Formats: sequence, structure tokens, C-alpha cells
Amino acid sequence: MKKIAIAGTGYAGLVTGVCLAEIGHSVICVDKESTKVEILKKGKSTIYEPGLEEMLKRNLEAGRISFTASSSEAYKDAEIIIITVGTPKTKDGLLDLHYINQVSIEIGQSIVRPDVIIVTKSTVPAGTSEKIKEWIKLTSPKKLNFHIAANPEFLRQGSAIHDMFHGDRIIIGSESEYALNCLEDLYKPFGIPIMKTDTSSAELIKVAANAFLALKISYVNALSNYCEQIGGNIEDVAMGMGMDNRIGLSFLNAGIGFGGSCLPKDTEALVNMAQKAGEPNKLLEEALQINRRQELRLFQKAQTRFSNLKGKRVAILGLAYKPDTDDVRESAAIKLARQLVKEEASIIAFDPVSIENAKLELGELISYTNSLHEALKGADLAMIVTDWEEIKTIDLNTFSELMKQPVVFDGRNCFQLEIVEKYPIEYHSIGRPSVYGKMKKEIP
Repeated sequence: MKKIAIAGTGYAGLVTGVCLAEIGHSVICVDKESTKVEILKKGKSTIYEPGLEEMLKRNLEAGRISFTASSSEAYKDAEIIIITVGTPKTKDGLLDLHYINQVSIEIGQSIVRPDVIIVTKSTVPAGTSEKIKEWIKLTSPKKLNFHIAANPEFLRQGSAIHDMFHGDRIIIGSESEYALNCLEDLYKPFGIPIMKTDTSSAELIKVAANAFLALKISYVNALSNYCEQIGGNIEDVAMGMGMDNRIGLSFLNAGIGFGGSCLPKDTEALVNMAQKAGEPNKLLEEALQINRRQELRLFQKAQTRFSNLKGKRVAILGLAYKPDTDDVRESAAIKLARQLVKEEASIIAFDPVSIENAKLELGELISYTNSLHEALKGADLAMIVTDWEEIKTIDLNTFSELMKQPVVFDGRNCFQLEIVEKYPIEYHSIGRPSVYGKMKKEIP
């Protein structure tokens, strides 16, 4: 059993802390927001992640995890300190290390035992570990020996606990053999392949992996737009491509682009890091451009279909950037809503869990509901933005029964075309032919 301190109780920090406690370690999580700490102490999760709250309560009751707002309390007895604070995007598209710097100073001021391992799990530019080492050295009054390591996280929101226990790999980077061996022992109980490397390579792996996934998504989305022009079906194209083991099917689902806290930020960060190093990456630059265009694809389709969206009642189905999370960062729904507001459309948005986060972005510009049926009632058109299970399993008759006009724009290709054809729906999806089902009357 190791004594572990987690700096930050955001997505990566809370999930990592709870899962490390689950396998028997003693974990203390520190966060400057005292209100958040008090909520967590009561066993309430501050993020939406399936299964997390139950695991949190279990480990609190067992005494394996605790929470504090005091950095000195968290770090003074720790054998391993894991930094998980945010690295938001700057105006220049780089990763902001302000919080990393702040935590490093607090660690330097607080550690009292030698050979503490300080691990960076936050997404950072290559070379950040050296900066952390210097920040700690400058502020540590006792000048203790410590070890620096990089351990990027690869947690997918909505399946983060599964990824902790069943991920593809664990990356550990350090110039210290002691740190590499200790962290290898820490993670062995998960039974996941462990790769050991240097710190700079470990730091780069995270942004490189996410940028490659972004590239794959943008590629299939560019193809989907071409499919629409020639009357092809992107799902068949993607299936034919993905059956090649060198390519694979994952991240070949056409849609309205990628969002969230990782892919957009990490891709843009790698573009800017490469530019700064004198090795510009035009391929990734274009991937970002494709994604920006794709985010408004549904708006363009609706504008073409209706000519004028002023006064139209639009149901936006889904606000989170993906299902099973309440995260709306870089969500296409937020950008779509803002564009529709400019056109003076009337918008009601449905989402089962992320409404409060969406309100922080959109305020009272639109209306909200956690009832799918309420969103569709009287709508002139519906736009599917997040493929929540509740949306994917809806009785397709519901569109014609509740909407003023059953015109559906599906940004996630939730339904099979041959099934939609059996219902009275006008259906427009991504990279596939439009479907005009068994309409009871012609829609204007």
C-alpha cells in the first residue's frame, strides 16, 4: 500500500484517486475549492461518470480515500504525488501551465520526506517535467531529494473507470529508475501493459495520440461530405476501410466533429508546439479546419432546407459533447445553438445530465429540458447532436406525433436508413442519402 496524494479533483484526478483507493492504496485528494471538497467528503461526485459515485462512497467508508483543501496536509506524508490540475488552452493555442506552476510551488513548500515521486498526469508540453523539477527545487526549504515522472492519462469520459481497469496501456516516463520501478509496482494490480520511457516522450505520447484520433475523425468527416455529393454512404465506406486491420473501425464514425476537453485542445497544442519548434504540421492544421466546418454542418443543412430559420422552433437533442458525460467543453451543440440564435430561431435543448454546465455557456439564450418529449413537442425541426441512448432508442413515431414538422437532422447517424424509411419522417444525416419516409402529408 502506498500513500498517494492527488493534486486536483477534476476528471482525471477524481477518477484516478478513487480507482487507486479501490485497489488498496491510501489516497488523499487536494482541491483549492473548499465547497467541492465538502461535497466529496459526503460521498457525492462532482462530475458525472457512470459508477464513480458508488466507488467513491465505498472507499470513503473503508477509509482508503479522503479529501482536503490544505496542500500541506495532502503532501507532507505522501510517497507519491500525482498532479492532475488543468492545463487550459491559451489564446495562442498553447497549454497554460499556470496551475502546474502553482501546484509545484506548493509541493516544494510542503514535502518533508525524501525520495517523494512527483508524477505529472495532466496534459503538458514536452519538457514540462524539467520545469516542475526546477519550480520544486526553488521553493523547497529542505532541499530534499525527489523524483520526477510523467504518466499521461487516457481516460475516456463516460467509460473512465473501465479504462482505468482495462485500458490499452499505461505510460510511465522518467529519468529515475527508482521512480519507474515504483510506479510500475503501483500500477501492476490493474493488469494493463506498462511502457516505460523518458519523460519528454511520455509527455508527447498523450497529445500525439489524441491528435492522431482527431486526424482520423476529420478524415472520415471530409469523406462524408464528399459522399453526400456523389450519393454514397459513408457508413459503408468507413466499414470497408475499417475492415483493413491497418486502419481499424474505431474513430471512423462520421458526425459533426470532435469536442471535449482533450482532442481539440491537444491537437491545437501539438500544432502550436510543432510550429514553435520550426516543424509546422499542415496535416493537423487542416484537421482542425475540417472540424470547425463540420461543427456547423447541421446548421448548413437546415439553412438549405428551410432557407430562413427565423422564428422556427428548433429542438437540439443533446448538449454534452458525447454521451455519458456532463461535459460541454467544445461541444458542437453550444456552437450550433449560438449560430441558431443569430438566425433568430427559438431553441429548446434536451440533455439528461449536462443542462447546468450548458447554462454556464449559453445562459438564457435558449430554453432547456430534461424531457426528450418536451423538447420535440411543437418543434419545426430537430437536431441530434449527442447520441444519448435515450435518443438512439426512441420510437421513431414520436417525431411525427410530437413535432409540428417531423424534419430531423441527425449529426450522429443514430438510425439505419432502411428503418427510417418506414416512418413518416424527413431525415437528413451525415454522409448518407436523405430519407423521406412514409409521409402522411407533404412538409412545406
